Amino acid sequence: MKLNGLVAAPFTPLQRDGSLNLGQIEQYSAMLVANGVSGAFICGTTGEGASLTTAERMQVAERWVSAAPRELKVIVHVGHASLADCRTLAQHAEKNRAHAVGCLAPYFFKPASIDDLVSFCAEVAAAAPAVPFYYYHMPSITGVSFSMADFLAAAENRIPTLAGIKFTYENLMDYERCVSFSGGRYDILFGRDEMLLAGLATGCRGAIGSSYNYAAPLYQRLMAAFSAGDLDAARREQGRANEMIAVMIRHGGLQAAKAIMGLIGLDCGPVRLPLRSLNAEQISALRADLEKCGFFEYRSRL
Repeated sequence: MKLNGLVAAPFTPLQRDGSLNLGQIEQYSAMLVANGVSGAFICGTTGEGASLTTAERMQVAERWVSAAPRELKVIVHVGHASLADCRTLAQHAEKNRAHAVGCLAPYFFKPASIDDLVSFCAEVAAAAPAVPFYYYHMPSITGVSFSMADFLAAAENRIPTLAGIKFTYENLMDYERCVSFSGGRYDILFGRDEMLLAGLATGCRGAIGSSYNYAAPLYQRLMAAFSAGDLDAARREQGRANEMIAVMIRHGGLQAAKAIMGLIGLDCGPVRLPLRSLNAEQISALRADLEKCGFFEYRSRL
């Protein structure tokens, strides 16, 4: 079954000393469900997965799967520079009954060809043969920018559990080709919050993003307006989202986004080095800019 609607990419809650704050995850998952989010893609970029140890990632996965209400599908990101660790994380996710696993391309020693990338993904997917596998396409992080339509053509007969792609890239032509590939067989989840309307226009039915953590109803209004054919309303909601995202980027990116969670009442703690958490003065300035663009009025209104 394909994932529809909004899938949040959660932040990993941390204590002030930088250790895991697993106790926050139950409240976090309940908040996502209350805001109409259909899934959680954990330990990815937003979740600082690359800054967590493999043991920590398994702890986070266990807690998300056990805490999440039935209607919230948990997809565990298992990407790692080490294939052995990818396989360990995938096996663990399957054992703990995750809905699916996702995997970035290796981002230090990079695959030289699509065949090498498919071979890597096939090894990861084979470690969890009972759950769907999603390839996580994010060239801005990995530097691996092969055509995903070509990836699907090469992978469809080599990865039996291939369910689709988390497509976090701006190449809309490639995205549309993936959506229509093999009669629409695969689940191509759009991964750019600031371009969701463009994704919808090219066939998106499900999207994964970080700002869905704190502004899901805004995007639901956008999707509903697009579905109803009201492009003016859809553009208006995308514009609001983009002003919010511009504020977040201006104040530091991921660390500002994580701080926003505290501003809406769910403190997810600091980020890990080399990222630098916002101090009290910076958070105050972030709040002021969010108030200026109307964030607190429109982020949660259905």
